[in-house]
Amino acid sequence: MNNRDNPTPKSPDDGNRGGMNGGQTLLIIVLAAMITFAVVGFMRNQMRQGGSREVSYTHFLQMVDAGEVNSVVIGNTQIQIEARPGVGGYTEPVRFYTVRMDDDSDLIPRLYNANVDMTRERSDTATVFYSLLSFILPFVLILLFMNFMMRRMGGGGIMGVGKSNAKVYIQKETGVTFADVAGEDEAKESLTEIVDFLHNPGKFTRIGARLPKGALLVGPPGTGKTLLAKAVAGEANVPFFSLSGSDFVEMFVGVGASRVRDLFKQAQENAPCIIFIDEIDAIGKTRDSRLGGNDEREQTLNQLLSEMDGFDSSKGLLVLGATNRPEILDPALLRPGRFDRRVVVERPDLKGRVAILKVHAKDVLMDDTVDLEAIGLATSGAVGSDLANMINEAAILAVKNGRKAVSQKDLFEAVEVVLVGKEKKDRVMNQKERRIVSYHEVGHALISALQKNSEPVQKITIVPRTMGALGYVMYVPEEETYLKSKQELQDMLVSLLGGRAAEEIVFGNVTTGAANDIEKATAIARAMVTQYGMSGKFGLIGLAQTEDKYLSGRAVLNCADETAAQIDQEVMDILKESYDQALAMLKENREVLDKIADFLINRETITGKEFMEILRRTRNGLQAPPSERKVLLV
Repeated sequence: MNNRDNPTPKSPDDGNRGGMNGGQTLLIIVLAAMITFAVVGFMRNQMRQGGSREVSYTHFLQMVDAGEVNSVVIGNTQIQIEARPGVGGYTEPVRFYTVRMDDDSDLIPRLYNANVDMTRERSDTATVFYSLLSFILPFVLILLFMNFMMRRMGGGGIMGVGKSNAKVYIQKETGVTFADVAGEDEAKESLTEIVDFLHNPGKFTRIGARLPKGALLVGPPGTGKTLLAKAVAGEANVPFFSLSGSDFVEMFVGVGASRVRDLFKQAQENAPCIIFIDEIDAIGKTRDSRLGGNDEREQTLNQLLSEMDGFDSSKGLLVLGATNRPEILDPALLRPGRFDRRVVVERPDLKGRVAILKVHAKDVLMDDTVDLEAIGLATSGAVGSDLANMINEAAILAVKNGRKAVSQKDLFEAVEVVLVGKEKKDRVMNQKERRIVSYHEVGHALISALQKNSEPVQKITIVPRTMGALGYVMYVPEEETYLKSKQELQDMLVSLLGGRAAEEIVFGNVTTGAANDIEKATAIARAMVTQYGMSGKFGLIGLAQTEDKYLSGRAVLNCADETAAQIDQEVMDILKESYDQALAMLKENREVLDKIADFLINRETITGKEFMEILRRTRNGLQAPPSERKVLLV
């Protein structure tokens, strides 16, 4: 219900897998050692004592004098005692032990006079084994515990602490070439030069050119950065080391730096080759002491900077990085000599979208009705992953509907499934809600049709979708444009607020259905004031700057609080003016609004062609003489 524009696909921060410093690591090791020594000490005592209980040395001497001791085993630190039967009420001999007193020189004669059998503890094989075990077992248990913890954290165990986790694709095992990449011609051209350098370095070095050490792929999620990197490796026919930035970072400080060293060592042994680090912002964040640092990540970054400075690019070693957050990367990483090139992988234009659709449709059976140009126009803002998903959804829909080939209807339905979700056939709105939603959507469509700068209506529906829309209007532009004039933005605001205006005119009340429309309209009006210089009050001044260009695209105000309050007032004035204009246009065309809304309530979904036919017939009927009006309105 809230989708004014052709919906823009949305895509799914940096999680430090480690984050624990050296002090925390040391604490874990100390705790493990204490627990291990306690367990081993207990086991050792149990083995020595053999289940006997301790008595004091004084009590032991009293037992000797009373003739209650049968035999003793004198050790270095303890005396094992076997009492005679009947002592303590036991019919069997009872065992005790006590601490040996080295300064008691009368003990041996005393035992001899009491007829006690005496033996000394010998260092036999078992004793030696137990002694060795008591020293070795604690260290073995500590190592096993640390190994277990590292494996739980993905560290590969103690033997894999400093090893690189890179997946290595030798030669063309990536299975991807530039033929599999479409819609990014400029990016492919930049990377083709790098491939040519790897194939024929001589023709470049003869003139004094050198191979770039690194290339950074930058763009929104889903545009094909990883695919391009694999295509470079496939075209260059060289080993391809692929890993994510988060693979470097572990709980233990220094592991990431060790893995960087190991990765570059492996790469130099396999040169010429390509190292690809996806999501490089996980380790490449700018080092800012004001915001607090992360020792592990900074050490890893420092090592990466050092390695990229140290290797010889003439051997054919190339580092590719990919990120959608270039603004947070450390400047030292972006300077020439490290990442020499920035390859922008933008959202594809119309030509690019059609090319991508053709790549993904080449193995899918299509019937004669399919027009990929029309699908490309209907998917403005979509990225490669969205378009691939649309082709796949269309094929699934064709199978579900019993067809042997994909039709244009399947493709358009797939576009809607990807952008706004599946139809909620089990949700039944009551008649009042159906009327409100119908008038709301027709209010959007009617104002768009009455304006010169709006996009043509492709479809109007009041069938709910899984992504929250109770209804929506789908627009398909006649051609793709890259600039928006001030008048076009103002017309867009009027159209966005047309749904709320229709509710107020017809029902004298408003609903929550315009929430998404108001959010979009506010964002456009605020951008007009703060970024586009389209405000009569503020003129040509930039009052906001964009953060996370390739993710949220959020604009942050860069002005005083007093100015921010004035911006809010200016935005409110623009929205009020647009809303008043929407009210006036719909009141002037009330009969047309009623006619189309009634038709939509009965049909639930109407095409753009049907909408325009009803609009023309109704307006012609209202303008005709009274004698002809009834025929034209029917």
